[in-house]
Amino acid sequence: MQICRRGYIVKDKESDLELEVDNQYIMSPKDLKTIHFLNKMLDAGVRILKIEGRARGAEYVQTVVSCYKEAVTAWQNGEYRTDAIEARIEEWNTRLARVFNRGFWDGYYQGQKLGEWNHSYGSQATRKKVYAGKCTNFFKQIGVAEFALEAISQLQEGDEILVTGETTGAYEQTVHNLHDEAGNPTNCVKQGTLFALKTDKVLRRGDKLFKMEVQP
Repeated sequence: MQICRRGYIVKDKESDLELEVDNQYIMSPKDLKTIHFLNKMLDAGVRILKIEGRARGAEYVQTVVSCYKEAVTAWQNGEYRTDAIEARIEEWNTRLARVFNRGFWDGYYQGQKLGEWNHSYGSQATRKKVYAGKCTNFFKQIGVAEFALEAISQLQEGDEILVTGETTGAYEQTVHNLHDEAGNPTNCVKQGTLFALKTDKVLRRGDKLFKMEVQP
């Protein structure tokens, strides 16, 4: 078990008092999120933002960086001073919640004096990725990727998928224009078969395919 996930006993050096802290994960704070008041930080002169991406998936890095990049651009365009920014912040919050997170808090900004720790193990993301298979070929002239469905029972039209690879990075799309291994249009493909679909990005052999599922 990770050190930050263990229970701890806090001892008072001046007495024999002990406090057992268990199942509160006091070494594991919630994830810092500042996008809803990013304008205040930028107004104060902040010009460098550090995005924590170590030990995170490519889809995490892509989502977090793109949200904060859009927020910085919105500040540059003066959008944080308009009523429309609330809807944009809600959209960014929804997207950020979809990738790995341990719950969110504002950090010690805006006068907050006490930290916030998570009370459950693992990610609280609203979606999880389930390994489904891998890319076996890509036909660049027509923009079609071929996949082997290896690890889930089926994939069908309308499913959300994620493809990751060292060069590809992270690519997400909704399944459409699905074709079976014989090249026939279909609404569903089964485990152990090849299938093809059109993509908006060049993919590569060996890229991993995941099905994105909504967390209950």
